[in-house]
Amino acid sequence: MNGRRAGRIVLLACVVLVAVLPVLGGAPRIVQITANSDNTFKLAGQKRAVITAKPGEVLRLQITARKGSESEKDGTVHSFTINALKDQGWDLRLKEGTQEFTVVAPTTPGEYVVECTVKCGEGHDDMKMKLVVAP
Repeated sequence: MNGRRAGRIVLLACVVLVAVLPVLGGAPRIVQITANSDNTFKLAGQKRAVITAKPGEVLRLQITARKGSESEKDGTVHSFTINALKDQGWDLRLKEGTQEFTVVAPTTPGEYVVECTVKCGEGHDDMKMKLVVAP
């Protein structure tokens, strides 16, 4: 196969993926989260800080971090961490402002505790929320 033909095949594959993924539900669901200066997590439009996801669902987290009374020397003001899933990308260090992260929900249903692991001020130890994975 020559280079030109291979390039066309790759281009065609990309076009098909872009057209098909949203139809199949492959586009990430956007979840808006605030890591507040009062050392709490809040979700847009929700009273409780709980993310509900399907097993293996792709999520785009839009996290706005607001500095509390303490922060790290590198400018990190909070983190968004699930200790059991750190090796799967669920260990996010947050700087002040809004950042986006794409993560995949675990394939095993259950409840997972999200916590801040950066000493961010009074109340830091209680800065937690949940990820609930249910079919």
